[in-house]
Amino acid sequence: MMPGRYEAGCDEAGRGCLAGPVYAAAVILPDDYFNPLLDDSKKLTPEIRASLRPEIEREALAWAVASIDNEKIDEVNILRASIMAMHLALDQLSIRPQHIIIDGNYFIPYQQINHQCVIQGDGLYASIAAASVLAKTWRDDFMINLHRQFPNYCWDTNKGYPTLVHRSAIMKFGITAYHRKSFSLLGDPLEIIF
Repeated sequence: MMPGRYEAGCDEAGRGCLAGPVYAAAVILPDDYFNPLLDDSKKLTPEIRASLRPEIEREALAWAVASIDNEKIDEVNILRASIMAMHLALDQLSIRPQHIIIDGNYFIPYQQINHQCVIQGDGLYASIAAASVLAKTWRDDFMINLHRQFPNYCWDTNKGYPTLVHRSAIMKFGITAYHRKSFSLLGDPLEIIF
């Protein structure tokens, strides 16, 4: 980040899930922000993510979280839906960024603001890591709440990802209104263990 320039980091959570929305976050951190625990959210324990989230929300100059539901994902595909969620998060920022850095290798330009895609950027840039923590924790909370309505799918533990337990539940109970019909919900039947 160049000093004095507002740079937003963006990341998403839930791209590979079979159910639920995809979430994205945009975060602008102060130039001097540092937390030794902050990293790619996938490398962190749930407890560390939970401790980082309120600090990020408190210390960030601006942050926002947005989501796109499974029906829209089925309509436009998961890559476009992920970018749409990032754009919605950027829309909500209280500060307009002058530069955007995105975890991954593809992005649709946003409001003529310069951007840079960074593969594994959530392990390299604090603002992307912070966005990954927010997107992940907000999405996890959503899926845990949804689990109370649909306990058969164990979304409190798998968060909608294609685990054997989740796929076995789909085979046994069918799908819900929250499943992504455009995804290969059962995968390879030989992978499923009862």
